[in-house]
Amino acid sequence: QVQLVESGGGLVQAGGSLRLSCAASRRTISTYAIGWFRRAPGKEREFVAHISWNGGGKYYADSVKGRFTISRDNAVNTVYLQMNSLKPKDTAIYYCSLARTVVPGTSASQYNYWGQGTQVTVSS
Repeated sequence: QVQLVESGGGLVQAGGSLRLSCAASRRTISTYAIGWFRRAPGKEREFVAHISWNGGGKYYADSVKGRFTISRDNAVNTVYLQMNSLKPKDTAIYYCSLARTVVPGTSASQYNYWGQGTQVTVSS
């Protein structure tokens, strides 16, 4: 089974940037679409972005469109989430996961194998 490890979170001021990484081990993820989700305190997990297996297809939640960029490097079995112009409402634990299907969706139920998450805190 694949193991996913998120990293790169931290504390940043509003307007700042962070780059999250999702590193996979035990199995290649090069043939899987990958999604990023987040869970803010007291809220449900929500979709952030997903990327197709070859990086050719990307999709973003409206709340992050134009500020976040998802990318991947299959050579190192890693997916990234570049987050710019961060806002306090972006504060959450961020998770990556493998899509169950070739064409990924925006529901967490359409994903499998979750990492432990990385905390992102944006101060005002």
